[in-house]
Amino acid sequence: MDEIKGFFAKAGKEFMNAAGEAAMGAAKDIVGSVINEVFIKKEAETKRVLPSIKNMRVLGEKPLSSHRPHTDIQDFETIRGQCLASGSLFEDPLFPASNESLMFSRRPDRYVEWLRPHEIADDPQFFVEGFSRFDVQQGELGDCWLLAATANLTQDSNLFFRVVPPDQSFEENYAGIFHFCFWQYGKWVDVVIDDRLPTHRGELLYMNSAEKNEFWSALLEKAYAKLHGSYEALKGGSTCEAMEDFTGGVTEWYDLKEAPSNLFSILAKAVERNSMMGCSLEPDPNVLEAETQEGLIRGHAYSITKVCMIDIVTPNRTGRIPMIRLRNPWGNEAEWNGPWSDGSPEWRYIPDEQKDEIGLNFDRDGEFWMSFQDFLNHFDRVEICNLCPDSAMDGQQNACKRKWETSMFEGEWTPGVTAGGCRNFLETFWHNPQYVITLEDPDEEDDDGKCTVLVALMQKNRRSKRNLGMECLTIGFAIYHLTDRDMQTRPQGLNFFKYHASVARSPHFINTREVTARFKLPPGHYLIVPSTFDPNEEGEFIIRVFSETRNNMEYVPCYETFD
Repeated sequence: MDEIKGFFAKAGKEFMNAAGEAAMGAAKDIVGSVINEVFIKKEAETKRVLPSIKNMRVLGEKPLSSHRPHTDIQDFETIRGQCLASGSLFEDPLFPASNESLMFSRRPDRYVEWLRPHEIADDPQFFVEGFSRFDVQQGELGDCWLLAATANLTQDSNLFFRVVPPDQSFEENYAGIFHFCFWQYGKWVDVVIDDRLPTHRGELLYMNSAEKNEFWSALLEKAYAKLHGSYEALKGGSTCEAMEDFTGGVTEWYDLKEAPSNLFSILAKAVERNSMMGCSLEPDPNVLEAETQEGLIRGHAYSITKVCMIDIVTPNRTGRIPMIRLRNPWGNEAEWNGPWSDGSPEWRYIPDEQKDEIGLNFDRDGEFWMSFQDFLNHFDRVEICNLCPDSAMDGQQNACKRKWETSMFEGEWTPGVTAGGCRNFLETFWHNPQYVITLEDPDEEDDDGKCTVLVALMQKNRRSKRNLGMECLTIGFAIYHLTDRDMQTRPQGLNFFKYHASVARSPHFINTREVTARFKLPPGHYLIVPSTFDPNEEGEFIIRVFSETRNNMEYVPCYETFD
């Protein structure tokens, strides 16, 4: 009997050891897969200096704290009424006609005179025969990204008049004051300016119109410069940044060297929805705005103004060719000179009625056509600003046809408190802000029973006051699945991230203003963790989540401090 007991004791011990070793092996596999999850840092293709502007003045809003005086609030109607009553022209004390409004890194290299439009041109007009993309021409400021977005804005009157209120002119109730509206981090703000514009020898220095007595575009640029602190603060940027500030939309972008096979269809559907689009070439590291053999400018932003199939008739056959029309914000002869360029022989094979339909002209206005294949071969990046988060990829025919559920939260990364860095820094990652979404029902038309979710993480206030010398933080986010048991713990601690890998994440951690990604997820609970790449970096952000069905997003209060 003792031998039998001994046998079972020994067998039981061996069994327990074997089971323990198996469990430990499985645990090691799980931990190993989590530990091996490495987040990659990527630099933006175009180097852009977008410095921090902590405590930036948000114009047109009510004071949020005592550090911003009430005098910063400017109401257009009130100020205009006061000026009309006193017979004076408005002079903006918050954006004075001085060098500090022009630039911060140095003094101007010439004498700059601030003139009102009636001192620059005879019979100044806000609009001359309406508005169009040809009213947008670049001056000496390196803000082609802003001009590309402005040119696109003119193609939708509803969008245009939300940014450029029509209740102003140089005739009726003129008092030297104008205003423009921009979307800033979830709110529309009204920016008031006077109409004194920087000139040299009587000519506008910066954005201008082909019509010398038309001033809406120059005044819009001034308002945008005021929003960010100076004209110089607008040097260098991404077209999608301005497109979002003009619409409140959501931007997605494509690397054309890794373009999906249906990109032409994506762009064509985006045009149908009045989405705003821009594109660019990677810069030459040694030459600013270097020109290619084909007449394209490197490190330069272009507007996409049309995407369509064009009929072609040759002596041997007929067919259709995918084409794209682009515009250089310089508005001059700096255009593509390859196939389908202005006056090229290929156009002889296009029927006249087709030319009329697409509005073909060969003016030296910066606008040109390319075959879609040449576009893919010569450009590097395309940006699409969806006016609502209706995806071009999902084949929707009309903008905002579906109702999207939208959630938005403001947050901040505070060193030593909520700035834990990315998942590579496991010991502090769990201290980042945490947000939970609950997806209850799959999309109506989804055959796989999944939910479409678009997450957009935008860092706030990173452009003005560039004299601080700070760039955009490198940001991204990770998404984790939560069980019902996990939902009982708020927030998730170190152990959760030790043993759980993300189920989705932003494509990269990258130093751009916004990181956006779209996912298909099964119904359930999910944790979103936005972060900077490195720990202890300070910044503010907004995070937006869009879904076809309810997402029930909520903020999870974080721990107080970490070492």
